[in-house]
Amino acid sequence: MKQREQKHSSFKPLDLSKIKTYSIKERKNLSSINVFSKPVLPSDGIHAFFKSLPEILASANLRKIIHAIVQAYQNEHHVVMAIGAHVIKCGLSPLIIDLMKRNVVTALAMNGAAAIHDYEISLIGATSEDVAASLKDGSFGMAKETAGAFQIASAKGITENIGLGRALGNRIHEEKNEYNDLSLLAWGARLNIPITVHVALGTDTIHMHPNISGKDLGESSHIDFKILASVVSELEGGVWLNIGSAVIMPEVFLKAIGIARNLGYKVENFTTVNMDMIQHYRPRTNVLKRPTQYGYEITGHHEIMLPLLRMGILSQLGTGDE
Repeated sequence: MKQREQKHSSFKPLDLSKIKTYSIKERKNLSSINVFSKPVLPSDGIHAFFKSLPEILASANLRKIIHAIVQAYQNEHHVVMAIGAHVIKCGLSPLIIDLMKRNVVTALAMNGAAAIHDYEISLIGATSEDVAASLKDGSFGMAKETAGAFQIASAKGITENIGLGRALGNRIHEEKNEYNDLSLLAWGARLNIPITVHVALGTDTIHMHPNISGKDLGESSHIDFKILASVVSELEGGVWLNIGSAVIMPEVFLKAIGIARNLGYKVENFTTVNMDMIQHYRPRTNVLKRPTQYGYEITGHHEIMLPLLRMGILSQLGTGDE
């Protein structure tokens, strides 16, 4: 130990007089004034705002994502949104519905929790119970209307071979729910847009109810999986957005890609996006890296980033009503 200490104490400062230098003008730089942002005024309009964003890092990626979505729309390729429940709880359904009505979003996939929140919004205009409070007395997740609708829809999804998502959308219309204009499921049925629900049994509140059949839920959701695989088989030139799902939807997407390629469909050149408050392993690996070379991540709160994305899309499309 003493020998090591003595050796270290013998070091002398290096002589820097022979260091080689070069002109800064010869250096390759990663940032320059060419990518700087430009100050614009509100009166300049939203298009000028997006053009003013700095062409670097996440801002540059946002532009690429917007461009890919607009290109897909113009070339009549799929733009698919795969969402988690938080997207609905943050009040973003109206924006997604708007993009569906404009034929920008051509298919929608969601986990079971998102479907539950969507149905409850259509029924009472509210959702997301106070779990901490209801868990104490055993009432957590025991709202009967939601489970009842899901069981009816899952059974019909099988008998009519339409899957759980479409059956839920039809059910919302049949019930004449007061707020069905704010339901993604209802609008999917109304617009005849593929909208699929991917259930993981044991993860959602309705699975605790005695009238729920795991067999029906599983089979109707499996039909939805096969419908989504059909959509993914036509994803060439399109865009897949994973928004707010850390596990279920990235795994579903990966398997759908596997099916499409196994059956000989060309699904090679397409863009994927992961939008979330933090970046997780599965979205980054299963959505951005493994399936494509054109994967982008946007990190931020959904209630800010999704409205920004929508406005960017409409701005580039040049719609005159925004």
